[in-house]
Amino acid sequence: MKPKYWNKGVIHLSNNDKVLKKIIDKFSNQSLKLNNNSFHALINSIIGQQISVSAANSMKTKLFSLKKNITPLTIKNIKKTDLRKCGLSKQKILYINNIAIFFLENKKFIKEISKKDDLSIREKLIEIKGIGNWTVDMFLLFTHGSSDIFPSGDLGFIKAISKHYKKDLPLSDKFLKKLQRKWSPYSSIATWYLWRSLDPIPVSY
Repeated sequence: MKPKYWNKGVIHLSNNDKVLKKIIDKFSNQSLKLNNNSFHALINSIIGQQISVSAANSMKTKLFSLKKNITPLTIKNIKKTDLRKCGLSKQKILYINNIAIFFLENKKFIKEISKKDDLSIREKLIEIKGIGNWTVDMFLLFTHGSSDIFPSGDLGFIKAISKHYKKDLPLSDKFLKKLQRKWSPYSSIATWYLWRSLDPIPVSY
């Protein structure tokens, strides 16, 4: 499902950023797709940490084919050897297990998560060992439907900015803040299109 803010945001960004407009025009028939399964989304983010989009997609396909329905309860019953066969590292298996425990122990929060604001979600999810600000950014962007996520800790995002805006790495905080102001309140759209410009397939979590 495409975010509700998408069409309005695309017009806003196209009118305010010539560099971004070229990328948007190239992929005009594509958009970010929201994942309304919070548990799956967080697992996908853990899988996607520090690996390519294609490698992450391969691991996700293998993992979700292990059982008909992957839930916090069923994931705990999958043998670690089977999880390793999906390409998951020992550390990522631990983190996924931590997420499962969190979901089982925080059912009220999970049930009401769609009504929570970005900061409340960040403060709660960051308590899970294995989840940092990058993972929360991915959750807010791809599941919660937040329109103004600017993931400055994402290497692909920074690489795409460097390439399209012809800026040497490392990018200055001043330039990043300038872009953030220009894109707000639709940084999520800018982020997605910049990723799309680098990857052969759309990013999803």
